[in-house]
Amino acid sequence: MAIKEWLITSFIVANMLISNVAFSEKTLLNVSYDPTRELYQEFNVAFAKYWQEKTKEIVTIQQVHGASGKQARSVIEGLEADVVTLASANDIDNIAERAKLLPENWQKRLALHSTPYTSTIVFLVRKGNPKGIKDWDDLARSGIEVITPNPKTSGGAQWNYLAAWEYGKRKFSEEKVKEFVRNIYGNVPVMDSSSRGATATFVERGVGDVFIAWEKEALLAIREHGTDKFEIVVPSLSILAQPPVAIVDKVVDKKGTRSIAEAYLKYLYSAEGQEIAAKHFYRPTNANTAKKYVDQFPTIELFKIDEAFGGWKSAYKTHFAEGGTFDQIHSQE
Repeated sequence: MAIKEWLITSFIVANMLISNVAFSEKTLLNVSYDPTRELYQEFNVAFAKYWQEKTKEIVTIQQVHGASGKQARSVIEGLEADVVTLASANDIDNIAERAKLLPENWQKRLALHSTPYTSTIVFLVRKGNPKGIKDWDDLARSGIEVITPNPKTSGGAQWNYLAAWEYGKRKFSEEKVKEFVRNIYGNVPVMDSSSRGATATFVERGVGDVFIAWEKEALLAIREHGTDKFEIVVPSLSILAQPPVAIVDKVVDKKGTRSIAEAYLKYLYSAEGQEIAAKHFYRPTNANTAKKYVDQFPTIELFKIDEAFGGWKSAYKTHFAEGGTFDQIHSQE
């Protein structure tokens, strides 16, 4: 992938606090997925200030965003990320397994399986909910246009798909589940490659009756466009989305940035890091921060991918690998 195709959204440099002190300088690249743009724009400023005050070292942080699966492939193909903050563990597993850039047990190196914040999947609808969308069943009805990105490229889309599948599994027989999910995807007029692209299709282009969205994207749409245009519908069941983070060992060791990369990810768990995550509509994992934002995040029955699908490796092999259930239902539409 050519560098011009990568969107580098910010270069954050901390201001020098003491003019007569000689500072060393390091650069860090965070390769992330689309919905985290705003989060890391603020977080990078906060971390750069923290790091300079602690070490007298200036850090420049670059952030690159796109569909999570595509971002993982960019790192595999040579994009030198110091850290990756992607939509699913499967994307980082691919980097570990295919490019050997970090160990396969990478999830054990940070708290909560390397997941400093979580999210879930909700529905964004037009003001007044004219199509009467209440739950996953309604997305399979005829005459409903559903917007969701492509699970082949988007980590968020995979969370969407698995949430729909588990709902169907709890309600129908195995054969009926496949038909149910096929009907939902049969209602999708356009499948963007990323969650942010799908957001633009629904919010800006006005396509679709309902958008299966990261909770973060739905809340951001409400904040930016108001409740006079959109509403959020909370389904009866959704998935605990756990977007993970990891350092890329071979890159940080080559560049000499391991200590700062480790500190950068650990700072996501700090009080300030958790506050920034919550401000940008990610669910904080710190209990005290979560209490502060309890009114922002509705209570939803959430299931975990490990419990419902046996973890990401199993889920990916069954549903998203070549010839998996997504290919099967998509080819029959």
